[in-house]
Amino acid sequence: MIKNSHSWLFKAVFLGLVFAVSVLVIKPVGVSTQFSMIGGMIHNAVDSSIITEDTTNKHGYSSSNAYYDKSGGSLAKSIKNPLNFAMVFLLAIPLGGFMAWFMDPQKKKKAQEEEQRCAGVIRSFYEKYYIREFLGGFIFLFGARLADGCTSGHMMSGIMQGSISGFVFAACAFLTAIPVALAFKKLGWGV
Repeated sequence: MIKNSHSWLFKAVFLGLVFAVSVLVIKPVGVSTQFSMIGGMIHNAVDSSIITEDTTNKHGYSSSNAYYDKSGGSLAKSIKNPLNFAMVFLLAIPLGGFMAWFMDPQKKKKAQEEEQRCAGVIRSFYEKYYIREFLGGFIFLFGARLADGCTSGHMMSGIMQGSISGFVFAACAFLTAIPVALAFKKLGWGV
């Protein structure tokens, strides 16, 4: 078993290797585009004329929606054919999280400690953190999409590929996150 003091290093190296293999074998990892794809699938279900087959377009599909049509209709193709690596990757994220939780031999003890820590009045205070964290994650993801990418695409895959936008996004994310976290801690809102 790996010592706890070095387990983060093992996990970081392992994650780096997974990303490297993904980039070499399939494509760079990114997740948030799949949320756009799901939105597009709903849009297409409501208005089936939004995406059409187009052999003149790079990916064989075009859309009257400029967002779906960019990059030669790449997103339009994914909306029409959603069973692809990126969607499987997105669906595997919660599955992998569940498997990691299920395989943790200490999960029962951790759950009991968490239950005791969050009993009574503290529970309602703790539940507020879920809302705060969800909103923070939503804003972070929204900002990443405005930058035409996603957190994993910019920071993990982007930096690994030497992308300037990946380095800029990561720097901005940390330069914002650290002072905000310190301010929350100072206000007593930190965990």
